[in-house]
Amino acid sequence: MQKSFRFYLHIPYEQFLSVYRGTHSSIRTKTLDGRIIDFPARNAQPFLTRDGINGLFEMTLTAENKFVALKKIS
Repeated sequence: MQKSFRFYLHIPYEQFLSVYRGTHSSIRTKTLDGRIIDFPARNAQPFLTRDGINGLFEMTLTAENKFVALKKIS
């Protein structure tokens, strides 16, 4: 059974560049239901614009907590 988590991300472009520099490799955020999750920053990379990464996202995981998908909702 898959599980989903919704959360907002607001990461400025310059801050996300630390992923490319090797300074950071993960993102820590709080879900809408109050859980703290960590996930590889590379999963958010497709959503990077000149303004950074902004919006409401939904991450889907397997029952074993393996990454399935990340999609932007708004």
